[in-house]
Amino acid sequence: MSQQHWQNIYNTKQDNQVSWTQDNPTTPLDYLQKLGLDKTANIIDIGGGASKFVDLLLDNGYTNITVLDISEAALARSKNRLGERASHVTWIVNDILDFNPIDQYDFWYDRAVFHFLTTEKDISSYVKKVNDNISRNGHFLLGTFSIDGPLKCSGLEIQRYSEQSMRQTFQDAFIAETCFMEMHLTPFDTIQEFQFCGFVRQILKQDSSAPF
Repeated sequence: MSQQHWQNIYNTKQDNQVSWTQDNPTTPLDYLQKLGLDKTANIIDIGGGASKFVDLLLDNGYTNITVLDISEAALARSKNRLGERASHVTWIVNDILDFNPIDQYDFWYDRAVFHFLTTEKDISSYVKKVNDNISRNGHFLLGTFSIDGPLKCSGLEIQRYSEQSMRQTFQDAFIAETCFMEMHLTPFDTIQEFQFCGFVRQILKQDSSAPF
């Protein structure tokens, strides 16, 4: 993915001028709360940029939050919005494909980053990164454009997913606990269809992190 492309988007457009904006991103929060994870759970929002999910996490008492985005300008927008509360969040400017975490995460959330990966190499790299960096019995919530969703986003080609193809992509290390569709109303009053799946890490015999 091109950092320059996304920097330009966030330097030239406001939230109401991009299709992915959500005023109240309750889907990941509702899912997280149903999991019953501790408030100190290690949470990461991949491509969190200017998303208000981090606001909801802080509002609900979560204390170990990381937001990663390829665009420094996107993260700056969130920091400015949060003010002093931004100091309670770890902010990382990086392309997800170049990200090498030092921690493992209990909850990994990705809405609309993964579908920008369109080559087999990049998809495999992302899958391995998720497999390697989610804790034992950790959780992963993924949202992409569905097979009936848009063909492009922000002028870029994307890879659309069905429930079946999403399950198959991550089946080696994850069990899909629930999958669902979501209709996203854009700031332009158009509808985008998203496919979500919530996964839990399965412990395999060859998984070195599993107990003996």
